[in-house]
Amino acid sequence: MKKERKDKVKYGIYSIFIRYIILILISFSNLWIFYFLLTPLTIYPVYFILNIFFDVNLIGNVIFFLSYNFSVEIIEACIAGYAYYLFAILILSTPKIKANKRIKMLAFSFSILLIANILRIVMLLPVYTCSPDLFDILHKISWYFLSVIFVVGVWFLEVKKFEIKEIPFYSDLKFLLKQIQKSSS
Repeated sequence: MKKERKDKVKYGIYSIFIRYIILILISFSNLWIFYFLLTPLTIYPVYFILNIFFDVNLIGNVIFFLSYNFSVEIIEACIAGYAYYLFAILILSTPKIKANKRIKMLAFSFSILLIANILRIVMLLPVYTCSPDLFDILHKISWYFLSVIFVVGVWFLEVKKFEIKEIPFYSDLKFLLKQIQKSSS
């Protein structure tokens, strides 16, 4: 019985170490992996959807509205790499999730965010053709206010959908403190 408990403790500590190392490594690269993968996954659908309704051209990450004589550059902030990283933090800092379930959670949250972000960009850009001032207001509201509500909402949806019982960071910290108390007794 004691060996089984020791193995469980060892696995718990190993799991914490691996999950947090992954988070640190992702952040050291300045979230490069998110932008590398998600920039084309965002820009091309936005371009193809806008091309249905407008005469647009795409060069690199700049969309040219030919009839309206203006262009929009899709920058890193538009890709929302930090929102993807926030989901990664929430998912990787939550213990007692099996690897396949963790991958499903990442895929679920990333997919929802990608689709919502594409729709956000597609709905905002035509507003610029009518009113650049209204575009600025709507862009700031969606950036500062709605994005936070969206991330929190998707996280709660994941907690319910994937039946998550643990709390990010807190559950790991509680586990480690419990192990420290047991070892010092």
